[in-house]
Amino acid sequence: MQRIRLRYTKRGRLRFTSHRDFQRAFERALRRAEVPMAYSAGFTPHPKVSYANAAPTGTGSEAEFLEIALAESREPGKLRALLDESLPEGLDVTDAVEAHTSAFADRLEASVWELRLEGVEQETAEEAVAAFLAAESVEVERQTKKGLRAFDARGAVVSLEAVRPQADRPATAACAILRLVVRHVTPAVRPDDVLSGLRAVADLAPPVPAAVTRLAQGPLDEETGAVTDPLAPDREAAQA
Repeated sequence: MQRIRLRYTKRGRLRFTSHRDFQRAFERALRRAEVPMAYSAGFTPHPKVSYANAAPTGTGSEAEFLEIALAESREPGKLRALLDESLPEGLDVTDAVEAHTSAFADRLEASVWELRLEGVEQETAEEAVAAFLAAESVEVERQTKKGLRAFDARGAVVSLEAVRPQADRPATAACAILRLVVRHVTPAVRPDDVLSGLRAVADLAPPVPAAVTRLAQGPLDEETGAVTDPLAPDREAAQA
């Protein structure tokens, strides 16, 4: 079998699709594109597709990943284009590489998130960020299938900053932009958990729900705090 790793997006209104909705849309795209999928054995064979660390429903993403297994070899670039054409606008396949290494999910160590806080002044956001980072721990609560759970939202945060708007951006209503790098830990710390932490330590409460987008996910450089490309090792192995 040939294994292909794909990067895809969830943009615009498609950010509200659940992971199950995306799975159905992607399997339809595989059929439309006539991808020669490898199938599992047993009484109910299904196409071999592995999804990795999907973003929560309602959040946008520029960096979602999955892996497919093919019964016949295909050129990754052409396969990417065919699948992209077969998916609705907003679910865009942006990259494809042949898998030459194993343990791909282990590379997804951290995510970079952008949080747009409409109605929040820049100075207010900066003060809240400073209070959050100064705290040794920030306990938040989240409703889970097993009931209300409390955990520390501060420990997983590698960096958090209030980003200044671009100089050429039109002057409109207040809108603070936060840039967050968070480790993938158990239990997972999500952007809304960090927002709960900002509310707890600095009473930061945006008047409307934050618009959240994952900008990247991959290996974490502990020295710089940067999140790097998880597909890079496969490209390097292909060129070796």
